[in-house]
Amino acid sequence: MTRDEVLDVFRSCDALLEGHFILSSGLRSPVFLQKNRVFMFPAKAEKLCKALAEKIRAEGFGDVSQVVSPALGGIIPGYETARHLGVPAIFTERVNGVFELRRSFSVEPGEKVIIVEDIVSTGLSIRECIDCVKALGADVVAAACIVDRSAGEADIGVPLVALTEFKVPAYAPDALPPELEAIPPVKPGSRGL
Repeated sequence: MTRDEVLDVFRSCDALLEGHFILSSGLRSPVFLQKNRVFMFPAKAEKLCKALAEKIRAEGFGDVSQVVSPALGGIIPGYETARHLGVPAIFTERVNGVFELRRSFSVEPGEKVIIVEDIVSTGLSIRECIDCVKALGADVVAAACIVDRSAGEADIGVPLVALTEFKVPAYAPDALPPELEAIPPVKPGSRGL
């Protein structure tokens, strides 16, 4: 899928929002991709995740035994992408602020896995998920996401396969441009829940 095709899916679900948003990282942005507005439509989620699975294979990372995703945002794209890769999907959860595998989920030492996330801005959730899985001995061959908001700038420590890149400005709360400062901020993300 092209960048425009991916963004058109978001637009068709009223999921490409403009305003003043507090991102999970704490940074502020005039644009927010409300992926849950997309994921509430199974056919649209399938379209994006099938294309992501195809891109994962095309880039040489399809030979994995599991998809691991960070909760909460990565659960649906992780599951749907795993379905198209033909492997199980599991997810990490925060326990006292640190990602862990729970619910009888496990990875084996040396097992090849891929991390699948919804949207990458700074890469923090993916890095924390990678740390969790690597600490258990698994081999994280790559990570993947629907949208890379950093346009390749986020360093996650493994190759990142993005269905598309969509560079959106992000600002520290004390360095807002006047037009953003004039709008009350909204925090639509899930980190901290």
